[in-house]
Amino acid sequence: MTTANASPSMTSSLPIMHPVPGFKLGTTCAGIKVADRKDVVVMSFDASANVAGVFTQNAFCAAPVHIAKAHLQQKSSNPVQHFVINTGNANAGTGAQGMNDALSTCQQLGELTETGSESVLPFSTGVIGESLPVDKIIQALPDALNLLSENGWQDAAQGILTTDTRAKGASIQLTLNGQKVTITGISKGSGMICPDMATMLGFVATDASIEASLLQKILKHGADHSFNRITVDGDTSTNDACMLVATGKSKAPTIDNEQHPDYPELLNAITDILEQLAKAIVLDGEGATKLINIKVKSGETEQECSDVAYTIAHSPLVKTAFFASDPNWGRILAAVGRSGIRNMDIDALEIFLDDVCLVRNGGKADDYTEERGQVVMDQDEITVTVNLHRGGFNTQIWTCDLSYDYVKINAEYRS
Repeated sequence: MTTANASPSMTSSLPIMHPVPGFKLGTTCAGIKVADRKDVVVMSFDASANVAGVFTQNAFCAAPVHIAKAHLQQKSSNPVQHFVINTGNANAGTGAQGMNDALSTCQQLGELTETGSESVLPFSTGVIGESLPVDKIIQALPDALNLLSENGWQDAAQGILTTDTRAKGASIQLTLNGQKVTITGISKGSGMICPDMATMLGFVATDASIEASLLQKILKHGADHSFNRITVDGDTSTNDACMLVATGKSKAPTIDNEQHPDYPELLNAITDILEQLAKAIVLDGEGATKLINIKVKSGETEQECSDVAYTIAHSPLVKTAFFASDPNWGRILAAVGRSGIRNMDIDALEIFLDDVCLVRNGGKADDYTEERGQVVMDQDEITVTVNLHRGGFNTQIWTCDLSYDYVKINAEYRS
């Protein structure tokens, strides 16, 4: 049995966030970029917890990404017990000094908690190319530690935001083998969004007991079906990371292999949380007014389905038509046509807005009318479906429209 909060919508507030036994969060103000704004978060858990992570593939990945990956890889000798996150500064493109600053933050938190610097994974988000105000962060750490609480999700969701207009969170409780299991997570991201993980951050915790290597598989599967299927603007950040922690505090039996009877339900629940968090990022795309679900069906390969979907999603002409609620379906048709599919049979191909067929038999569908298309385009959430009718592979991604505010927000980002 699963009890889940409603999926995010354009007007939804942060849902009830169930505390995860064994996982605490503390949020404070360091004044990194804006005075009196929550901008430093510490997350803590026992050494017995298992930790998994996926990170950006950007060649210029930020200093905290390098450090976090290194510390995660050596967790057998010094278990990971803390995350420290700052907003307002990405500590990316900062060279050797950036590495030293990220390490200094880890060292200070490791000393304060008497767990050692390698028990700390650092995460940063904000402006690229500026030195991290490490002294401000270090001075804020004792307060963040004093505020640690299993009920700290709401504040932490606020404390990791940059250009976001709203906090993003999701929480599920389910019953496995007669025992309650909780999964709760938060994310941040609004622009520079086209993750390639194996400027978004995601942190999810569960009290389920999950073997370490299996936890990594679960996270990779979940990220591939959520964060790796969203795009706001086609830009992959230097700082993308998503972390999954299993504290093992639930009384449900340990899940140690994919044949375990509880594995499918837990996998689906964690993937659902990640999908909710990913959709919330798209819904909060800088200046976004619409959530666009793009489905490509019946391709020869999954890659060609993905190529079609992302060509549509990244087209400025398509995205601005959605912002204007203009059923200019020719822009979608043109994007499909330039997606790079060899030997495309345009007579077999179909394109839909929700259940309204736009294109069939190589041109406008006989039963299509501008009025029917307009009804769909006036909605806040729209599904574009392209049926290639050439194979058995499918894919799905989520994107948003492109508004005047996207240009304004990014033009004024450093002001």
